[in-house]
Order: sequence, then C-alpha cells, then structure tokens
Amino acid sequence: MGPAELLRKSLLTLADSGRVRDIVERAPVSRSVVKRYVPGAYAADVVTAVADLGANGRAATIDYLGEYTTDVEQAEATTQAYLDLLRLLADEGLTSEGRAEVSVKLSAIGQSLPADGPAIALENARTICSAARAAGTTVTLDMEDHTTTDATLEALHALRADFSFVGVAIQAYLHRTEGDCRDLATDGSRVRLCKGAYAEPASVAYQDADDVAKSYVRCLKVLLAGPGYPMIATHDPRLVEIAAALTRHHGRPTDSYEFQMLYGVRPEEQRRIADRGNQMRVYVPYGEEWYGYLMRRMAERPANAFLFARSLISRN
Repeated sequence: MGPAELLRKSLLTLADSGRVRDIVERAPVSRSVVKRYVPGAYAADVVTAVADLGANGRAATIDYLGEYTTDVEQAEATTQAYLDLLRLLADEGLTSEGRAEVSVKLSAIGQSLPADGPAIALENARTICSAARAAGTTVTLDMEDHTTTDATLEALHALRADFSFVGVAIQAYLHRTEGDCRDLATDGSRVRLCKGAYAEPASVAYQDADDVAKSYVRCLKVLLAGPGYPMIATHDPRLVEIAAALTRHHGRPTDSYEFQMLYGVRPEEQRRIADRGNQMRVYVPYGEEWYGYLMRRMAERPANAFLFARSLISRN
C-alpha cells in the first residue's frame, strides 16, 4: 500500500472518529479553513455561493449536510431544511434553467431509523421532490456506503414513477457499479458517476486507485452510450480528458451531459470547463455537520489533506 492510499484509508477512519472530530472542531482555525469547502451553516450562505457560481457560468447541486440520522425529529428537521432551501432558491430566481438543484442523502431523512426507516425516508423524499417540482428544479439522491445501495436504488425507482426528474449518484469503486450503469442508462435517467468516498471492504470495492479509475472509465462508457443524462463527477484530470474524448466519440451534444466537481476543489478547472461551453455543476454543501463530509473529501484527494494540515499549522 502506497503512502497516498494509506493516507486515504486513515482519513476515512477519522471520518467516523468522534474524538478526532471534537479536536478538529475546537481548533480556532478550522472554521476559516473549512469555509473553502463549505460556504456556511445557513441557507442564506449557500444561496450567496450559488449566485456567485452562476455569475461564473456554473450551476450547483446543494447538499444539506448530515447522514445516518437515527432520530425521527432530526429527519423531519432535515426535510424541512430542504423545503426552506428550495423556497429560498426559487424566490431568488436560482432554480430556472437548471441553475440549482438539491442532493439528498436518504440516511439523513430517515433511512437509518430503526423502525420503518426506508419507508419514512421515501415519504420525506417525496415531500422534497414535490417542493423541487414546484420550484422548477430537480433532485439527485446521493449514494452512501455499500450497505445502502440496493435500498437507495429501490427508492429511486419508486420516486421516478411520480418524479421523472430524480437522479442518483453511483460509485465506480464498487464491483457492482458497471452492472448498475447498464440498468440505469435509460431514456430520461440522470446518473452522477463518482469514484466513491467511503471505506469499503475488498469484497465489494476496488482498493487500488488505478483499478477504481479503470472502473470509472468502463462505467462512463456505458452511460455515454445510453440515452440518459450522465453527470461526470470527477476532479481527476485524466478522467476529465477521457470523458471529453468519449463525449466526442459518441457525438454527444453539450446539453446531454454535464461535469460535476466539489465546491472549493479545482475552481480554476471548473471555470475552464464552463468557459469551453460544457455544463459545469458544483456540489455545494452547507450546514453544521461538516466534519464527516470534509474528511471524506480529504480522502478522495490527499492533496486537500496536506492543504488543510498546512493551514492548521500555519495559523496556530
């Protein structure tokens, strides 16, 4: 195992460490550094960030941070946060022409509840989808660890019966994902392909970075060959260029797919992609539950971890 892979696995372990979380959250510099990747705790913060992105030709998908909720009231509060956000986005004129949509983790709205969790999450997701339709925008279901994949895809199919605009994220590091791509590459589907950001066992996921990248390309070929709308979510320069070549090979018009990157990661590349005429959507998280999100982002791109560490050291 190389140094980068060792760092990645360590960061994924730290994502679930309450003790380390407490230390990081108390560090005086943490909030200012985190702001590079999370624009704020409140809906007004994310609306400002989305407006700024739009001024530079970029669209957004917005995630209210939180996951693995085991409290009914918290699941309801998260659902309400999305309703408030969608209303604010519409009032600010940010939902027209696909400028801003929302991304939802089913575990944040009830999937992990001990009793009837999947059913509660599905009902809450329906409520969010209704609000998104009223606001004139779309919803993408985030994918979480591999134990939730089947339940998330089941929820996707149930939601699409009434809300055909609902999309889903899938993760190239899982062995199963190429097959899932074949099932999902259908007319009207919206599929976000990412590498994956959870610590997964070798029995279900590729462990080597090169194997993950190869799987990503295989999955992308399936999606681009189909009639759906692929959402190419990667910061890897090689994969960005491979994706651009594949879209040309398949004769894809620029409005039939999009690139996606995370807020605060490779912003210059985001602008370059947008400037060349491609749809560039930025994944914008907000809220107080930023720790787990940040650790997984560091694991996805170890250079981010070194940047964060340098910032902590230099300001203390």
